[in-house]
Amino acid sequence: MKFLALLLLLPCAAAAQLVNPLLPSGPDPYVCYKDGYYYYTNTLGSRVDLWKTRDLKDLKTAQRVTIFKPEPGKPYSRDVWAPEVMFLRGKWYAYVAADDGNNDHHRIFVLENANPDPMQGAWTFKGEVANDDNKWAIDADVIDYKGRLYMAWSGWEGDTNGEQDIYIARMSNPWTIEGQRVRISRPTYSWETHGDLKGPPGHLNVNEGPQFLIHKDRVFIVFSASACWTDHYALGLLSLSGHHLLDAGRWHKSPEPVFTGDTAVHVYAPGHNSFYKDGQGRDWLLYHANNAPDLGCGGRRSPRAQPFTWNADGTPDFGRPVAEGPLANP
Repeated sequence: MKFLALLLLLPCAAAAQLVNPLLPSGPDPYVCYKDGYYYYTNTLGSRVDLWKTRDLKDLKTAQRVTIFKPEPGKPYSRDVWAPEVMFLRGKWYAYVAADDGNNDHHRIFVLENANPDPMQGAWTFKGEVANDDNKWAIDADVIDYKGRLYMAWSGWEGDTNGEQDIYIARMSNPWTIEGQRVRISRPTYSWETHGDLKGPPGHLNVNEGPQFLIHKDRVFIVFSASACWTDHYALGLLSLSGHHLLDAGRWHKSPEPVFTGDTAVHVYAPGHNSFYKDGQGRDWLLYHANNAPDLGCGGRRSPRAQPFTWNADGTPDFGRPVAEGPLANP
């Protein structure tokens, strides 16, 4: 009987835990949950890979395929950044920022796959997603809200680097922007303005990586602020008043960052996040961070996940970054 009791206890004692970081490297992590599977991707620079797993704690051993590897000599052949793979209106879409090797030419591109399983079937290159201004653009996120599609991204007002703002526009379909872009945030607080450039204008103010978040019919955008190569990289919050996403005056920015690094647990420059729900309906924050100071904006950034809660006023409470290792009380 003692042996039987020990066997009954073993499954609980040996139950696998989510361990941060999820992968040794993985900047700009993004995940989509559908039909019992998590579909994960992150920046690789030269291509887009997609992981499939029933549990993110198993990401290291998950099925993995390359869904996009651009041929040389195209406007989208280099600097393939911040992919997002999502299911919209019956098909899979992959949004990615890329250029021809010149950062000034960064734009957003989209691919489509009609197969129910995005690990299979053909990914068709649909082309660039741009409005009439066709300015520098990265970090697209798309939402289907009250029967309408909207895209948010980080872009330049003109053709010169120095400031990245958050824009939003309506879409007529998952690959076409309808109408003009609307700027809903620009870096104005001190925590959004850390970062230097070589040459004019010499200083970089950044809002990037916008991610839609909906809770009880309220709409938020969580974004990353300051240059990603600084340890000041952090998450900010935009809250929408009402339901008119294209009304810039209805977006309100929290005056302080909502998620920052924590030297006590060796988490530096956390940012470029996405969100997901687990099987119990709990909300999770997925983001990248460095494990030491001054590691910059490269492959040392690793993906981490932790649950979050909600404040009494309806805004998200992300808490503090957790230390590397098994996640306690997930």
